[in-house]
Amino acid sequence: MSKAWLYSVASVLSLGVLLTARHLAGNGAQFMGESLGLVIVLLSCQICFHLNGIDELLIDSKPQVFIQKILKSAGAGLLIAALLFYIFPMLSPGYAAAAASACFLMFGLVVLRPIVRSFGRADEPPGTVIVGSADMARKLYNEIIEREAPENIRIVAYDDLQSFAQEESISRVVVADGDVQNDSHAAQALIDLKLRGVRIESAVESFEKASRKIWLEGLSPEKLIFADGFCPSKIYLALKRAMDVLLGVLLLVLAAPLMALIAIVIKLETPGPAIFSQERVGFLGTRFTVYKFRSMRRDAERKTGPTWAKENDERITRLGAFLRKCRLDELPQLWNVLRGDMSFIGPRPERPYFVDLLNSKIRYYDLRHYVKPGITGWAQVMYPYGASIEDAYHKLQYDLYYAKNISPQLDLLIMLKTIKVVLAGQGR
Repeated sequence: MSKAWLYSVASVLSLGVLLTARHLAGNGAQFMGESLGLVIVLLSCQICFHLNGIDELLIDSKPQVFIQKILKSAGAGLLIAALLFYIFPMLSPGYAAAAASACFLMFGLVVLRPIVRSFGRADEPPGTVIVGSADMARKLYNEIIEREAPENIRIVAYDDLQSFAQEESISRVVVADGDVQNDSHAAQALIDLKLRGVRIESAVESFEKASRKIWLEGLSPEKLIFADGFCPSKIYLALKRAMDVLLGVLLLVLAAPLMALIAIVIKLETPGPAIFSQERVGFLGTRFTVYKFRSMRRDAERKTGPTWAKENDERITRLGAFLRKCRLDELPQLWNVLRGDMSFIGPRPERPYFVDLLNSKIRYYDLRHYVKPGITGWAQVMYPYGASIEDAYHKLQYDLYYAKNISPQLDLLIMLKTIKVVLAGQGR
C-alpha cells in the first residue's frame, strides 16, 4: 500500500512550524503570498519523492538508501520551485524559507519513518527467501541487497522449500528460475505458502522492483508475451509528440544565439564543419540522419573505423569535451525531434554498425527499437556512458524497463535526472 500520505503529514507539520515562525516574526503583510510559496515548495518536493519511489523505500530500504533518495528528491523539488519562482517572483517566500521548508520536510520523513515501518511490518513478518539454481539465485540476491538488509534474505534450494512452508518468519518467496514447474513438491510448497499469505514473485519481477531495470538473463519469450506493460497509452504518445514539437520549437528559438556561438567557436578551434551528421537506427529499425555539434577531430575514425567513444578519448577536442559534459553537443538534435525522427525522451539511437554487432551478441537487443529514440532516456541517466558490449547489455535492461513502463511520471523523472546531469556536468 502506498505511503504517500506520509508526505502530507510531514508537509503539514513543516508548513505549520514555518508559518508560525513567520507570524511571530511580524511579517503579516506578506503572510499569504509566502504561505502559497511554501506550499509550492512542499508540493514540488512531494512530487519528486513520489517519482523517486520514496513510497516503497519507506518500508523496504536501508536507512542510507532512504536518506540518499530523499536528499536527491528534495533537491529536485527545490529546483522545480526555483524555476516557478523565477517565472512568478511574487510567489517566492525567499531562498532561506524555501530551503528551510525542504529541510523540515526531510526531517519529518526521517522522524516518521520508524513509525510507518512499525505499522507496515506489524502484520507482515520480515524475510525474503530466494529459491532456484544457485547461480541465478546469487545474482538476484546481489541485486536485492542493494536496497534491503541482507540479514532478511536467504537463498534456499528447491529441496528445502517444503520445510519453509511451515515457517512464519518469511513474507516473500522469489522464484529465480522456471524449474519449479517440473518439481511437484516445490510447486505444492509454493501454493501452500501463497495461501498462507506469503507473496510469491518471479525473479524478473523482483529484479525490476529492486533495480528499476529488466533482468535479461531471466527473460523468456513467454514472460515477454504475458508481461504487463509494453503497451503505452496512444493518448499519451500523441500528447508526448505534441509536447516534443512545442518544447522543440521553444528551445530552438531560445537556444539559437547559443548554438550560433558554439558553431563559430568550433570552426575557430579545429578545421571542419561545425555540425556533425551520422546515420542512426530509429523507431522500428528505420534509419535516419542525426545532427550534433562536432566534438571530435575531423575524420576521427578514418583509420580505425567505427569505434565507441571512451573516457579521455584523444579524438575529442577541448571544446568538444566541454560540450559533451554539458550535453550541449546534442542541441542540433532539436531538429530531429521536430522532424519526428526522435523524441526528447527515449532509448539512445545507435549506429547501424553497432546495432548489427549488438543484435548478434545480445538477446532481445532489437526490442529497444519499438520505442522512438530520444535525446535523453532512462538508460542515459541511470548508467554511465557505454563503451563496450557489456555496457550495451546493461543499458538495454534500462531501455526495456522504459519500454515497459512509459508514462508521464517516468518521463518527468527522466527530465529531472537529465537536468541534474547537465548542471553537474556529468555527460560524456
